[in-house]
Amino acid sequence: MKTRPLVVIGLLGPTLDNGRGPERWQRWRPSVSLCRLADLPVHRFDLLHEKKFDALAEIIREDVTQVSPRTTVREHQVSFDDPWDFQSVYAALHDFARAYPFKPDEEDYLIHITTGTHVAQICLFLLTEAHYLPGRLIQTAPPKRRGGEAGAEAKGGMGDGGTYAIIDLDLSKYDRLASRFNQEVRESTSFLKSGIQTRNKPFNALIDQIEQVAVGSRSPILLTGPTGAGKSKLARRIYDLKKHRRQIEGKFVEVNCATVRGDGAMSTLFGHVRGAFTGAVGERPGLLRAADGGLLFLDEVGELGLDEQAMLLRAIEERRFLPVGSDKEVKSDFQLIAGTNRELLPAVRAGRFREDLLARINLWTFKLPALRDRPEDFEPNLDYELDQFAQLHGTKVMFNREARQRFLEFAVEAASIWSGNFRDLNAAVVRMCTLAAGGRIDIEQVDQEITRLRASWLPTERDSNALDLQGVCDGEVVAGMDPFDRVQLVETIRVCRACRTLSEAGRKLFAVSRTRKGTANDADRLRKYLARFGLSWDRLQTIDNSSK
Repeated sequence: MKTRPLVVIGLLGPTLDNGRGPERWQRWRPSVSLCRLADLPVHRFDLLHEKKFDALAEIIREDVTQVSPRTTVREHQVSFDDPWDFQSVYAALHDFARAYPFKPDEEDYLIHITTGTHVAQICLFLLTEAHYLPGRLIQTAPPKRRGGEAGAEAKGGMGDGGTYAIIDLDLSKYDRLASRFNQEVRESTSFLKSGIQTRNKPFNALIDQIEQVAVGSRSPILLTGPTGAGKSKLARRIYDLKKHRRQIEGKFVEVNCATVRGDGAMSTLFGHVRGAFTGAVGERPGLLRAADGGLLFLDEVGELGLDEQAMLLRAIEERRFLPVGSDKEVKSDFQLIAGTNRELLPAVRAGRFREDLLARINLWTFKLPALRDRPEDFEPNLDYELDQFAQLHGTKVMFNREARQRFLEFAVEAASIWSGNFRDLNAAVVRMCTLAAGGRIDIEQVDQEITRLRASWLPTERDSNALDLQGVCDGEVVAGMDPFDRVQLVETIRVCRACRTLSEAGRKLFAVSRTRKGTANDADRLRKYLARFGLSWDRLQTIDNSSK
């Protein structure tokens, strides 16, 4: 079988490759010795060097031709303003790689990283890893001394040229490295889940993707999902992960935008100077400046006013903004994570949220599921809450077998809506643990807690009237509804959210009137009712994960 020509690309080493007169043949010179390796026939050597080393490059070319007549040496001049300046060296080598006429279908390439400054070696590594140089790395070393050990552990060879090791950057080919990498990925993912071994496959896939984005990007991240789904906690874990990876140095600053509305919002977020307004007796840096070099989590970002949204957009894009009352800009380089339990697109249509800001923070959007949409994760999360109580209070509390089974069965019932999500679960565990006699939760306590939870999930008239249908229906539809229709629709949506299927919801909603009909088609009746308001069963299930 005919092998493809082997091409080596390497830098001239002014120190290691140097040598004149007959004595130079007694020295190990990497660029020359590489072409003397018996089991590595080099077809062409592309030798990179600065102009001031033209004379040495000519000697190397002649010596390579002498020891390996089959090897053609091509010289390429590169210019480094400072061979120890990363920016200068990388730019020069990048320009070379972009201009080089690679033919990877016809030739094989090795990138020699033994010569040159450490900066140049790193740049060659980076350019190879990024595939600007479509080859593998090769390291060479002097011949091993008598009684010494081999100079390379990887696949390599010996000869007059010394030893060599070829490094393939495809880590999947290295079993131990691949295993270690996969283990680190699992540990990072578990870290984002607080160590909870969740069983829901879609949720685990979601966290895997969040972990990949968190460590690989500084772009804004938008976390959506219902209240209590864990957005704040996940944002904090992302910060801790980036801090652990030394990707971030500043503080974690959390802001609930619903609490900074009104006249003081600008000052709270962007700061103010002394005398900016009545009562501004001193300068206030603001929360965005406090997050400089760190991570800013804006929870309930949809509650920000339009003026604050405009300032935030500029702060994200330009890393600068004007404090209230100041004519001098300040800088703050932070990474943004935004959270919301509402659909922002309807808010954009209604003029309550800026379209350009949504486009800027919507690059990476992750929707956290509701607790009831992860029934298989109730048990590991229950154990996690028990462990948290034990760490906080120094008392370990356990369920007896019957009580544990009863609570888990209740947790996954269709009627268990968990409207507060993990906040409901945490509160339930804290109450049961606090009241547990002798550190054991029995069936009676579980039944009492179930009664308490069910009562808390029953909507009051105030809760029903407060439901924001803007996140469910089109804004124009809501504006044109009578109060009677609004109350009726709110109750219908509540029942739909508590049911698994359209038919089940129909049976509950028409439980009395259906007995008067010869044949009842509850699902069709409910479908037609929802259609009056531009809604469908599938639409409600989608909205359920982000606005309840």
